[in-house]
Amino acid sequence: MLDDILSVRKSAFDSGSHTELRGQLNRSRRVTLLSGNVVGNARSDVSGVSARVYKNGTYGFSSMADYTPEAVQKVLKAASDNAAFMDRHVPAGKPALPALKHDVYKTRKGINDPAQKVYIDFSKALDAYVSEHCPELISRVVVATEDSMEKLLVTSDGMDSHTILPRSYCYVFLTAQTPDGQPVELFKAFGGEGTFDVNFTDPSVWYGEIDKLYEHLMRKREGVYADAGLKTVILGGMMTGMLSHEAVGHTVEADLVLGGSVAGHCLNQQVASEKVTLTDFANTAFGKRCPLPVFVDDEGTKAQDVPLIENGILTGYMNSRESALHFGMEPRGNARAWQFSDEPLIRMRNTSVHPGTDKLEDMIASIDDGYYLIDSGNGQADTTGEFMFGVTMGYEIKNGKLGRALLDTTISGVAFEMLKTVDMVGDTVVWSSSGFCGKKQPMPVGMGGPALRCKVMIGGR
Repeated sequence: MLDDILSVRKSAFDSGSHTELRGQLNRSRRVTLLSGNVVGNARSDVSGVSARVYKNGTYGFSSMADYTPEAVQKVLKAASDNAAFMDRHVPAGKPALPALKHDVYKTRKGINDPAQKVYIDFSKALDAYVSEHCPELISRVVVATEDSMEKLLVTSDGMDSHTILPRSYCYVFLTAQTPDGQPVELFKAFGGEGTFDVNFTDPSVWYGEIDKLYEHLMRKREGVYADAGLKTVILGGMMTGMLSHEAVGHTVEADLVLGGSVAGHCLNQQVASEKVTLTDFANTAFGKRCPLPVFVDDEGTKAQDVPLIENGILTGYMNSRESALHFGMEPRGNARAWQFSDEPLIRMRNTSVHPGTDKLEDMIASIDDGYYLIDSGNGQADTTGEFMFGVTMGYEIKNGKLGRALLDTTISGVAFEMLKTVDMVGDTVVWSSSGFCGKKQPMPVGMGGPALRCKVMIGGR
């Protein structure tokens, strides 16, 4: 738990500049079992302090891997000196950032730090179940993880905050063989917000999920290749979440808009079917707590939801305080930094398509010849909105019924064109929050959505 050695320095802030002073501790715990053997066992803690000063449109930044009063004093002076240097030599001549209302936000007082043995013992219990109940495997991997970001932030205006965001997961990877000897793999991540000792108290809670994963894998090893071409498909909620994040979310981050994103000329225009509404949620969505709630960003901005697409119309961008000033928009808490030594970047929090009214069984019944695409192991997109995602789990749809499982394939398209083909939206949202977004810095994010019926290009053999 970080002691507050920052607030006492607030009186030393330059009254003519915007200043952010941040102490941070990143914690990571990880255990990996391969076929029952411990092959990875790691713990790390990274902490330090940073300061950032805004002066006439330029920033000065400084950080130190030391969390002491002396380090705080040094980074404040260095950041102020750097801002003054940049203002003299690269004058931007921009106005001051609009002032925010001062407030204070504090999250939980602290979090537990289980011993590494807790991770090992739980992983071994899951692995023992897999070994006994999944006999047709050629390989199995169990990974137990926890990571957290604790941040103490003091600003010249905006919200002073002390927040801790822990999350913990177990990953189960199962590998089997097709009849001709080719390996096929599926994996599942279990867990969510909270420390490992809270989320993982009883291994038997997860046995049912492992059984489902194994059943899908057994079907997949007898699976077929998709027929390549433009097809009517149902994207499962996990696939919709990846699309929302990778192919849409990044295009509407204001720094990427300024860099030439396709969204730069689409504001207030139709980019999707009127059935599609998409929001970057701060901490609550659809009446429930988000998988990775954010209450204050690293510029001291109170986190609020950002409507991005409303009934098919692109309505806004995600902003920092500086980009919001440029676009004449309101900053809503999207500036986030991964470690103490990183400057805040515009990042997503919990990005999701809103649910509709359609039942999944009705969506499947509406398709004579198509595919139900459930899970993805990877994907990529660029600022044109063009995307390609791997599909690791899916099924044929024939005459309104699920058919054979699919072997690995891909889907591709341009997001703002593909979303215009959406004509049914499921009534249940599925969230994923186990990975990291890799935009210059890693960052934990949540992404989600309902099932979507649409047309998309699918790969073949």
